[in-house]
Amino acid sequence: MTALDNYVAPASLEQAVEQLQELGEVTILAGGTDLMPQSNAGRVKFKRTLMNIRRIPELRGISREGDEIRIGALATITEIMAHPLVREHLPLLVATGDHFASGQIRNAATLGGNICNASPAGDTLVPLMVLGASVELASKPDDALFRRSMPLPEFFVGPGKTRLAPAELLTAVRIPIPPKGFVARFHKFGTRPALDISAISIGVAGVLKDGKLSQVRVAFGAVAPTPVCGCATEEALEGRKLDAATIAAAARAAQDEVHPISDVRASAWYRKEMIHNMTRRILEDVAANH
Repeated sequence: MTALDNYVAPASLEQAVEQLQELGEVTILAGGTDLMPQSNAGRVKFKRTLMNIRRIPELRGISREGDEIRIGALATITEIMAHPLVREHLPLLVATGDHFASGQIRNAATLGGNICNASPAGDTLVPLMVLGASVELASKPDDALFRRSMPLPEFFVGPGKTRLAPAELLTAVRIPIPPKGFVARFHKFGTRPALDISAISIGVAGVLKDGKLSQVRVAFGAVAPTPVCGCATEEALEGRKLDAATIAAAARAAQDEVHPISDVRASAWYRKEMIHNMTRRILEDVAANH
């Protein structure tokens, strides 16, 4: 681990982004559940300044703001799973949390950290994408605090790489409250249901009315350098009755549009087969239970 020259623990968002602007290269510490193991393994080198952001109140909390749920970047997976707003409006995130590492890690791991880690197999990323999430970013390039938002799929540019500017901080995730008839499913496949990195993951969401899906979102994890949207699969489902023919066509589209690699967790062929099979199973479950 690189020797640290400086340690800072800002007490407000404005102080944090001012220090990011002044200090230059900074390593951000939130929950530390990804950062510390990667540092200990030599895969990540600390920069000269370590910034502990856990004292910043603006990064905490879960609230409803208009037609959106705002989840602060420091919200832990455990906090998200237990929150009444999430349980009422975003049950997919509760189900996702059941497959996220262990209870101890969920108590420390933050949503913002899981997003900024930008793993192609990140457990929260695919569910957030099919829920239509966007990220809220803050910086202070001049005298005033500057905020911007970005759809989550646009935030990722490669493994461990995002569009976060050097002096910018991810402050929250915003998720639109789903409409009536909304259905969503997430499945990850690995050697274990939790405490394992996904070989593949898939999320499907949409509004189901009179047996037809609309406003469809599909996303895949661990099949590309970033989590990806399943545009061809969405097209195969949009506005169509969720019958056997539609499900078969969507499963084929999903298999055809992913281009995974082979690695220690699975071969490319196996990943494509699992995408096909899990897409079919998810859609059959939706059709049978609604």
